[in-house]
Amino acid sequence: MPEARDQKFRQAAFGYLLVGILYESGVWVVWKNGLLPSGRGSVWVWLAIGAVILAAIVGALWRFRTPWLPRIIFVLHALRIPALIDRAFFSRVPSEIPHSLYAAALVVVLINLWLLARAGWDL
Repeated sequence: MPEARDQKFRQAAFGYLLVGILYESGVWVVWKNGLLPSGRGSVWVWLAIGAVILAAIVGALWRFRTPWLPRIIFVLHALRIPALIDRAFFSRVPSEIPHSLYAAALVVVLINLWLLARAGWDL
């Protein structure tokens, strides 16, 4: 059933696109509210780098159908989970960025991991 397999890769690509839009928008909103740490360079550079990475990953998932690609992205993307859990539920460091932002990102990342797992392992 090549159509079902192709659909899983397209869904994984679309899910990663949504994660990328969330992160790019998050950077923009944090910057607009003056909460981006200083000394890390121009926000435009970081947004551009994020957009390039996002386009490369979405394009690769959409075009290539090798199961290793979503598996690798899954592992790298899963590395975000501990930081998101910490900031959403356990961070005792005062921050102007609401914990709910990290909780929402955690939900979106988990959904994206599910889509990547379907493309990478449910062949």
